[in-house]
Amino acid sequence: MNSLAHAPVMSAEVVAALHPSDDDILVDATFGRGGHTRALLEKLGPNGRMFVMDRDPVACAFARQWAAGEPRLTVIQAPFSKLADALGMHGIAGRVGGLVLDLGVSSPQLDDPARGFSFMRDGPLDMRMDPTCGAPVSEWLAEVDEQELVSILRTLGEERFAKRIARAVVQTRSQKTLSTTRELAELVRGCVPSREPGKHPATRTFQALRIHVNRELEELDSVLPQALEILEPGGRLVVISFHSLEDRRVKNFLRDAAKGDPFPPDFPVRQKELRPAISVLRRPQRPSAEEISANPRARSAVLRSAQKCLEQPA
Repeated sequence: MNSLAHAPVMSAEVVAALHPSDDDILVDATFGRGGHTRALLEKLGPNGRMFVMDRDPVACAFARQWAAGEPRLTVIQAPFSKLADALGMHGIAGRVGGLVLDLGVSSPQLDDPARGFSFMRDGPLDMRMDPTCGAPVSEWLAEVDEQELVSILRTLGEERFAKRIARAVVQTRSQKTLSTTRELAELVRGCVPSREPGKHPATRTFQALRIHVNRELEELDSVLPQALEILEPGGRLVVISFHSLEDRRVKNFLRDAAKGDPFPPDFPVRQKELRPAISVLRRPQRPSAEEISANPRARSAVLRSAQKCLEQPA
């Protein structure tokens, strides 16, 4: 097994938050290249088990090579929305001691020009986390309605110049297909009159298109309730987000789950009868200055953690 190609974000904090026991069943639902998995396996004894998921077939192929020599490791290729079903097929739903979700795109995906995620390297304009499903961004841009594109750039990229960019896309595609990352990045550069310090002008556009084509927010909304379903009482959840759209969803979900049953505010019920599903373990954590210096991609990470409440008598 070769050394890992990238450093996992906040690895020590993930291990501390999950606090695994020797014989725990753990799930890394965003395997990538296995950075968090490796750190967690080091805490498991010979009877512990590690299940890893990823929708990216390249990541799963890498994981299967590893699993060939690691009997504690089981690999599942599936998106977030299949979490409960996939683990149920292995008989571990409701028995998981810890689950980690490291959201967004992985470093190997960004670094491979053929995947089309990055404006820093020229490649086909694809951006699919699973290249066997759905249409690449280039095909979608060739057909999308201008107003729909404006809406997506605004809501998923928080792009102030969404109208200019969408208009330029529509004008350009009438003459040629936008088929490479460099072509799109240069188009956006020409539409954005001012740069945010430290950010490429195309950052928000690429984020919006990637989130849209992979249905990332829909997948996140689907997986969070399933996370509570698959955890055992006392099991722990760790989620690492990289932008406000993700983190806001995670924060709101954990807040609502920690409140307990959604009775009306004026309903006569005692606090102890609300039966919260989780308890939030601590305040949100961010990477240390040392980690950000060593791995600048970690700078926007936010880690939130929670523990499923013990079963209460009816």
